[in-house]
Amino acid sequence: MRERLESILARTEKARAWGAAALPLQSLLNREGYVPIKTRLTVDDLDLLMAAREELLCFAELGLRLLDLHQPRDAGGITSDAAHPILRCRSCMWRWPCPTFRAMSDALESLPPAMPREEAVPAGVPLGGFSDVDAPAPLEAVAPGRPVPAHL
Repeated sequence: MRERLESILARTEKARAWGAAALPLQSLLNREGYVPIKTRLTVDDLDLLMAAREELLCFAELGLRLLDLHQPRDAGGITSDAAHPILRCRSCMWRWPCPTFRAMSDALESLPPAMPREEAVPAGVPLGGFSDVDAPAPLEAVAPGRPVPAHL
């Protein structure tokens, strides 16, 4: 598992960050909901893009499963403050918040917040003008509870 994670990390670090470059493209959405763009992609960019969706889904599910395992519970025992009992992680039994929860929380707090779709395109920006472009079909939705691949 460590080799797989290190491989994903290395591939991601080689590819370009698209966050800031993608924001202005929101105003170019056509009537079909696609942005017709031409760009130069490196081999590293293509490697990342080919596997990014599946890997992101897998990491999101992994994170949710870890959160399900690492939750606080009352440690029991006698306490001087009944309103704030001592809590322990129900999985690893460390005092709450446990190291696993803290590591996940720190990692997720370092991410920029996701921009809601209605805020991504400023009000009054026309959508359209590129309807003659053949765009690929949108990606299919994935149902919650999708099985995690066995190799993880």
